Amino acid sequence: MYANVKLKNNSTLNFTLSLHQIIPMSFKDLHLNKPILKAIEEAGYDEPTLIQEKTIPLVLDKKDVIASAQTGTGKTAAFALPILQLLFDKQDAPKKGKKIRALVISPTRELAVQINSNFKTYGKHTNLRSTVIFGGTGIEPQIDILQKGVDIVVATPGRLLDLHKQDQLNLDYIEILVLDEADLMLDMGFIDDVQKIERLCPEGKQILLFSATMPFKVEQLANTILKSPERIEVSPTSSAAKNVSQVLYYVPKRNKIELCLHLLRNTIKGSILIFRRTKFGVDKLEQTLIKNGYRVETIHGDKTQNDRQTALNKFKHKEANILIATDVAARGIDIDELDSVVNFDLPNIPETYVHRIGRTGRAGNIGVAYSFCSADEKSYIKSIQQLINVQIPVEDEHPYPLDPKAKPIVHKKQGSKYKKGRKSDGSKKNKKRWY
Repeated sequence: MYANVKLKNNSTLNFTLSLHQIIPMSFKDLHLNKPILKAIEEAGYDEPTLIQEKTIPLVLDKKDVIASAQTGTGKTAAFALPILQLLFDKQDAPKKGKKIRALVISPTRELAVQINSNFKTYGKHTNLRSTVIFGGTGIEPQIDILQKGVDIVVATPGRLLDLHKQDQLNLDYIEILVLDEADLMLDMGFIDDVQKIERLCPEGKQILLFSATMPFKVEQLANTILKSPERIEVSPTSSAAKNVSQVLYYVPKRNKIELCLHLLRNTIKGSILIFRRTKFGVDKLEQTLIKNGYRVETIHGDKTQNDRQTALNKFKHKEANILIATDVAARGIDIDELDSVVNFDLPNIPETYVHRIGRTGRAGNIGVAYSFCSADEKSYIKSIQQLINVQIPVEDEHPYPLDPKAKPIVHKKQGSKYKKGRKSDGSKKNKKRWY
């Protein structure tokens, strides 16, 4: 809305009034139909989030979209709602059964399950059917559901390609392809699979790409497969969550577990998500905390899908108040009312730090992010603070302070016991090895 204001010297001042400053937008303004609006209302949502407000009209317009948005911004509904709307007109199956017309590719099983749950919530007053397929669990039940016919498939790349190879899945009728958490898919090495899946779908499809960060490889992928995409950026990845207070502890690496126990006894309360860099680290910390009487669950890549889901459910239902996870396993998990995040190991990618701490302090709640920094992680803290443009407050009052002069531990490589140019006995014999 535009307004003109006459000034005393007869000059005119033009300015723009945002409609948001007058009337907040509602889901009805986004031209969604009654069955979908009813489901949104029953789910307890009144107003669209910024990513939904910007994305839904473009998807309904059948534009390709590339959106930069973190987990927790409402991005799943930003593509699920317009997809349900676009498929609604042809929702009743012809005699030959339903065809898959929308495909969502997700990097992790947990995120895939969550996305499918969103489609079921918002599509419950329609006849549209969705299913989720992922590895680490029996393939037969997934084949049965696909044979009965579905409109929407949410899948992890590996299992999708397996089913396609077995001719259990037809991608010839795909109208909309969604690539969710594209940056994580590239980090996990799924780039070739994603490109293969894109090529298996029809040429005229609409593509929606969502990514928490926009590294060069994601841009490259987008430029290769999207057609004149509309770009959307919501809450840039460089801004740390507003409702999260951050605190930094400098601590020798060998004392991190003691510091963690000290804080759990005296400072950190409620539901706690602890990040470790490796699966081994997750298991080691779990054993220590259980020995000390804490109720702990863990998730990492070596656990079966059932174990991961069970752990997550126990944490959500307060049967355990501590969840320890690696970044890959925790990406996309939606946990409400999380009180604290502990960065037991600091991430070497600063955007990952932003992503981690953004899991607490959601929906108007206040959260705290505790970070443990050893001598060899000081460069990570420097990069993180440059990215978020904030000096993280340091807490010195704790029993395990790091000596400011402490240097990172350098592990020297063991050199060969043979002099340069000399061959070992095995080489001299020129034995053929079986491997």
